[in-house]
Amino acid sequence: MNNAAAKTHPELTPLTLWIMTIATGLVVANIYYNQPLLEDIARTFHVTRTKAGQVSMLTQLGYAVGMFFLVPMADMVKRKRLMLIIFVFIVLSLVSTALAPGINIMIGASFILGAASIIPQLLIPMAAHLAKPHERGKKIGLIMSGLLIGILLSRTFSGFIGEYWGWHAVFFIAAGIMVVIWLLIWVFLPEVEPDYKGNYKQLMASMTDLFKHEPALRLAALRGALCFACFSAFWTTIVFLLKQNFDMGASVAGEFGLVGAFGAIAAGLMGRLSDKMDAYKLSAFTLFLILVSFVVFIFSGHSIAGLIVGVILLDMGVQATHISNQSIIFALKPEARNRINTIYMVSYFIGGSAGTLVASMIWKNYQWDGVCSIGIALSVIALIVHFANHQKMSARSAA
Repeated sequence: MNNAAAKTHPELTPLTLWIMTIATGLVVANIYYNQPLLEDIARTFHVTRTKAGQVSMLTQLGYAVGMFFLVPMADMVKRKRLMLIIFVFIVLSLVSTALAPGINIMIGASFILGAASIIPQLLIPMAAHLAKPHERGKKIGLIMSGLLIGILLSRTFSGFIGEYWGWHAVFFIAAGIMVVIWLLIWVFLPEVEPDYKGNYKQLMASMTDLFKHEPALRLAALRGALCFACFSAFWTTIVFLLKQNFDMGASVAGEFGLVGAFGAIAAGLMGRLSDKMDAYKLSAFTLFLILVSFVVFIFSGHSIAGLIVGVILLDMGVQATHISNQSIIFALKPEARNRINTIYMVSYFIGGSAGTLVASMIWKNYQWDGVCSIGIALSVIALIVHFANHQKMSARSAA
C-alpha cells in the first residue's frame, strides 16, 4: 500500500519544479518561433506572405489537435513515458522544418510540431498532481510564469537568431534545446502511474460525462472562454488602432507584448493567493480587472500611456483568472486531471478564436469603440455568470 502511494504521489522537489517550469517555457516557444520569420520564409521559397502564413496557422491548429487528442492520454498511460515519446516528434519536426526543401513540407512539419508541443499541458496537471494541496496554486503559478515568459521571449529569440544566422538556424538551435530538455526530464522527472483503466475510446467519451457532472468545471471553462475572448479581441485589433491613430506598425504592437511580462508576475502572485483565500472570491476580483481594463481602453484611443495601463490590467486579469480557474478544476478529480485540463483548455481556445472573429467584424463598422464595447460586454457577462454560480459553488465546496 505504501509502495503504491509512493508511486502515485512522488515528491515535487524544487529541482523538479524548476525543470518543469523551464521545460514549459522552452517547449511552448516552439509554437511561436516561426511568426517573426514568415517574411524570410516567403522569400526563401518564393511564395506569397499568405502562403507563408499557413506555417504559423497550421502550427496553431496542430497545437489544438494535439491538445484534444493527446493530452487526455496522460490519464491512461505513464506520463513521463508519454512525454519522452512526444519529445522525439518535437525534435524530428524541428529538424524537418529547418531542412524543408519546399513550403508544403514545412507546413506539414509545422503541424506536427504544434501537435507535439503540448508538453506544457501535460506538465501543469502533473505539477497539480504532485503538489501538496495547500501549495497547488503556488506551484501552478510558477509553471504558468514559465509558460508566459516562453511565449513572450520566443519571438524576440527567433527574430534575433533569424536576423544574424538565418531562419534555418532558429529551428536547429531549438532542436538542440529540446534534446537537452528531453535528457533533463528523463533523468529528473518522477513517473506518475495512471489511474484510468479503460481504452482510448472510452477515455475520450468520458470527457462528456466530466463536463456534465462537474459544475465547477463548466463554470471555469465558461469564465476562461469569455476572458480569453476579451484578450484576443484586444490583441487582434491593437495593430489596427496603432496604425490608424498613431501611424505605428506591427513592431510597436509587438513591443506592447513585452508589457505582458506583468502577466507572468501576476501568475505567480495569484497562484500564491489562490492557496490562501477562496478561489471564487479571488476570481471576482480578477474578472473585475478585465472590465476595468476595457473601460480604460475606451478612453485611451489616442493615449499610448492609457493603452499601456490597460494592457497591464488586462493581462493581469486574464492570467490571474486563468490560474484561479486551474486551481479550482485541478482540485476536482485527481485521476482525471488531464481530461479536465483538455476540456478547460479547448473551451479557452474556442473563446479566443471567437473573440478574434467578432473583434475583426466589429472593427470594420465600429472601430475601436466597438471593440471596447464588446470587451466590456463580455467582461460583464463573465461577472454575471460568476456571481450567478458563486453561491452554488460555495455551498458545494462547503459540503
